[in-house]
Amino acid sequence: MRNILKVSAIALSLTAFGANAQAVRTEKNMSLDLANQIAAASVAACAANGYAVAATVVDRAGTVRAVQRADNAGPHTLAASQQKAFTSASAKNTTLAMMEGAQKNPAAANLVYIPGYLLLGGGVPVKVGNEVIGAVGVGGAPGGHLDEQCANVALDKVKELLK
Repeated sequence: MRNILKVSAIALSLTAFGANAQAVRTEKNMSLDLANQIAAASVAACAANGYAVAATVVDRAGTVRAVQRADNAGPHTLAASQQKAFTSASAKNTTLAMMEGAQKNPAAANLVYIPGYLLLGGGVPVKVGNEVIGAVGVGGAPGGHLDEQCANVALDKVKELLK
């Protein structure tokens, strides 16, 4: 009987420990310095190809951390880049892949009705390993695939910081 009580007490304490471990989470997130580097590198990558764009970097919650808008970038590029970044961080996927999925799957087309979502190419998650810590959105190049290329060039430039 005494051993049963000991085993039960140990099991209960392990269960309580497990519940406490799940109640508090540790997450990686985007620093301001990293966000500024990604935004600047995205705008520079597009400028190298003759595109005047805006780039917005958000943290894992989709909150804006950094924004840059190139000279001569249209005013609409700010909102487009922010919405692409938010969409990518929220869905943990590229907005180009989401757009293509929505075009092939009518049920996924309803994603456009989620406030703040924009299903155009140019939003790319920022990952440390498999963990999404934020996203970058680029808007203003003559095609979402070109916006996405600029974002990927920027992420490649900071890849050593994402380990």
